[in-house]
Amino acid sequence: MRDDSALVLFSGGQDSATCLAWALDRFGHVETLGFDYGQRHVIELQTRQAMRDALCRDAGWAAKLGEDHVLDLRALGGISDTSLTRDVAIEMETGGLPNTFVPGRNLIFLTFAAALSYRRGIKNIVTGVCETDYSGYPDCRDDTIKALQVAINLGMERRFVLHTPLMWRDKAATWELAEQLGGPTLVEAIRTVTHSCYLGDRTPHEWGAGCGTCPACELRAAGWRKYRCN
Repeated sequence: MRDDSALVLFSGGQDSATCLAWALDRFGHVETLGFDYGQRHVIELQTRQAMRDALCRDAGWAAKLGEDHVLDLRALGGISDTSLTRDVAIEMETGGLPNTFVPGRNLIFLTFAAALSYRRGIKNIVTGVCETDYSGYPDCRDDTIKALQVAINLGMERRFVLHTPLMWRDKAATWELAEQLGGPTLVEAIRTVTHSCYLGDRTPHEWGAGCGTCPACELRAAGWRKYRCN
């Protein structure tokens, strides 16, 4: 396995785009992986190529950016009764988690990413999960990722490294990281191209496109305002 290779879980959103820039800044060869799991905001998959193009054109990382992969995991959406996979209102559930939580999503994503990395000879797997600005999802927590890395390495007899560059960053710090990596040009590409809105809305705002009221939009907007004030 190549130590200088990485596979980035790239949804087409702000966080994963920042992670892709982070990986391109550090590794010699980077591939991307997206998932179609029956999400209502499937439009995010349509922004992926435009963001990849922007990273190659504006940041000069074309020589490092390798293949893009998209896996069909709609079976996950079929067994998930959530507001991301069903036409229902976003609300809190009795257990304290919002109904945007898709049980097992990141566990499944990272396991499939490791399986693909195994075949591709890639050592480093990068994901944008975060324990700072998030909705309390248990599969975004640092302890979960560390435990999963151990399980994957034992189960596949490989030494994969799961990288979480945003784990301890809030959304403002994520915008700041993008600026450090690619300057204002990268920030503008992420702002205008990427998609985070859970409802798939592309209404333009100063912080990007979205409905402006779902949890993903509220986090992104608040982070943008804090970043701009710094």
